[in-house]
Amino acid sequence: MTVKIGSLTLNSPAVLAPMAGVTNVAFRTLCREQEEEKTGTVSGLYVCEMITARALVERNEKTLHMTTFGPTESPRSMQLYTTDPEYTYKAAKMIVDEDMADHIDMNFGCPVPKVTRRGGGSALPYKRRLFGNIVAAAVKATEGTDIPVTVKFRVGIDDEHKTHLDAGRIAVEEGAAAVALHARTAAQRYSGEADWSEITLLKEHLAHTGIPVLGNGDIFKASDAQRMMEETGCDGVVVGRGCLGRPWLFAELSAALRGEEIPAEPTFGEVTRIIKRHAQLLAEHDGERKASRDLRKHMGWYLRGFPVGGDLRAELARVNSLEELDRILAPFADSEALAQDADGARGRQGSPAKVLLPEGWLDDPEDETVPEGAEIMHSGG
Repeated sequence: MTVKIGSLTLNSPAVLAPMAGVTNVAFRTLCREQEEEKTGTVSGLYVCEMITARALVERNEKTLHMTTFGPTESPRSMQLYTTDPEYTYKAAKMIVDEDMADHIDMNFGCPVPKVTRRGGGSALPYKRRLFGNIVAAAVKATEGTDIPVTVKFRVGIDDEHKTHLDAGRIAVEEGAAAVALHARTAAQRYSGEADWSEITLLKEHLAHTGIPVLGNGDIFKASDAQRMMEETGCDGVVVGRGCLGRPWLFAELSAALRGEEIPAEPTFGEVTRIIKRHAQLLAEHDGERKASRDLRKHMGWYLRGFPVGGDLRAELARVNSLEELDRILAPFADSEALAQDADGARGRQGSPAKVLLPEGWLDDPEDETVPEGAEIMHSGG
């Protein structure tokens, strides 16, 4: 099963969603290696961490480091966070001129308060003209190239302010090559269940355009992806939290969506080798000290469902070096244990909450004024 996004043809309609602090070059490489090892090919799309357009244009050192792609990564997929058409154009043009990526995705789905209270992320599609201006700026910057622009968004701010149908229509009108919908509102954040019926509505709304619609939300195993595509008619799936601690999930997804036999789940012994490979890749990217700290947050996800005690979990949560990691994991190298009930929700969930917005944000959806301060994200994402 293939999906065509502009000039790109993916042999698996499975996309790794950008996740801040997770989908760096190390994790993307690991997912790609797992897919190739278990299926013999790399066929999905692996998107880097969210990059702030203004920080990219200003050549913020941390931001530029986040744009690192591995030597085997193709296509190179970069997601931009932006609220300003001017910086959007400059960032996209920089990506084109400096050959930084082969695909640009636009983030309008982030629900965290520090983003929405400045008018960014999932708050922005409510401002229809501003949203359209931003998409148009990215498309204009990539004219004459093979770099497609895609757009990801949520159902809306809350149940009273749904924006996804307008956002999909506008994105297509302005030249987007595909759209992706996280089937939750910003108010839901990551809580409750995604409403896949909203993906169905968007797919029907855009059916006449022929533009691919990708679905996102609550895909934790291969059968979830198959069911979403069957129920909604969407053209592909975007997977985020489901792959935390399970970089082999994309091998399962690509096999299932191509109608091939799904690879067996790894034993705990195999998982220890995957953890060590993750650590090695992180160390190559960030140095061993930072890699060790960064790896800690992944440990609970990797260990989920395995019959390991609290002592091991505590040791891994304090690991300080690759040598120490090897020592801790060595006794489990031949473990044949399999994870139990490990394919449910993982990562952040939280509770629904009122969406923080700039004062007067809901007064005029046609206002195309760029919100103040929203582009200044010191972390680059």
